[in-house]
Amino acid sequence: MKSLFTALGAACLALSATIALADDKPTDPQIAHIAYSAGVIDVEAAKLALSKTKNSEVAAFARSMEEDHDAVNQMALALVKKLNVTPEDNPTSQALKSAAEEKHEELVALDGAAFDKAYIDNEVAYHKQVNEALETLLIPSAQNAELKGLLETGLKLFQGHQQHAEHVAADLK
Repeated sequence: MKSLFTALGAACLALSATIALADDKPTDPQIAHIAYSAGVIDVEAAKLALSKTKNSEVAAFARSMEEDHDAVNQMALALVKKLNVTPEDNPTSQALKSAAEEKHEELVALDGAAFDKAYIDNEVAYHKQVNEALETLLIPSAQNAELKGLLETGLKLFQGHQQHAEHVAADLK
């Protein structure tokens, strides 16, 4: 269990460093890719949780993550189509994907209460990281007003997710 928390901490630090070292100001196509990637990652984590958990509170949280992140990603896809923008892969979205793949492997190996706690702890850390990136990098860097508006809407929703995850985490202790 200790190694799980160490790995989670290392993944968060790696993601923080990648975001900090990324271009000072990502372009709108890069921002679109980062935001979409972050949403897909959380939908996949939610699907894993729904396949493994027996805890009704964890399952309800995971369903909410799956539905909300999928809905935001559908809005993002509609916006990039409307704007005729092709999302651009970049070091930040690649770091998100790499960290998510590592976390997925860790979570797959867990069951029961250990899985539930690890999943929810990861959701707390993940939402903190994504919300910070939205506030400090992505929203300020977005040039298109519609993209910025979608990111701001997403931030409000994801701040609620973080609070929900923190509440579930407190109940699991």
